[in-house]
Amino acid sequence: MGEEASVTNLRNENGGNEDQNMEFDIYPLSSYYFGSKDAIPFKDLSLHNHLLRIQSNYAARGLRTSVEAVLLVELFKHPHLLLLQVRNSIYKLPGGRLRPDESDTDGLKRKLTRKLSVDEDGDGSEWEVGECLGMWWRPDFETLLYPFLPPNVKQPKECTKVFLVKLPASRKFIVPKNMRLLAVPLCQVHENLRTYGQIISGVPQLLSKFSFNMLES
Repeated sequence: MGEEASVTNLRNENGGNEDQNMEFDIYPLSSYYFGSKDAIPFKDLSLHNHLLRIQSNYAARGLRTSVEAVLLVELFKHPHLLLLQVRNSIYKLPGGRLRPDESDTDGLKRKLTRKLSVDEDGDGSEWEVGECLGMWWRPDFETLLYPFLPPNVKQPKECTKVFLVKLPASRKFIVPKNMRLLAVPLCQVHENLRTYGQIISGVPQLLSKFSFNMLES
């Protein structure tokens, strides 16, 4: 009785009733088709290259803003995160840098279309961009990222926004030949900073408020 009451109290403290649960539908990996297309340039072959490019871009354009997508599928009754892999060692959430005056949603749709769709020149209407799960800031031209903007930093060098993108029951993923699209279980990604980096390894925590519905195709 005491244990049951404790669980009930915990749910109430977190506003956790059925009406307030945030549910998210996930479809099986087998519902999706994966193909390939011509390779596209990948400029950040190392973290050092990335930092040099940020420094160059900052001198020309100021703050670099990037948008990235969290795409989820079901495999073995467990949520998996879709990641792009480059050169068998670099893992990336699909996305990229925004153009000047481009909105977060439009920029993310453009990047997803370029990297994962058949028609690279499409309008991106096939992508359902949801809420922003989190933002990461780079205060200086260094490797460390913060999930908040330190109050003493007046001119951050990079901001990366992570969005939840809802996939339909089925679709085609057409991936550049120089990249691989992998489905990685959330439990493997969780706090695995060494393999996946700060942003990707933090995604499971950002998703902790959701209840996943594992649906059949």
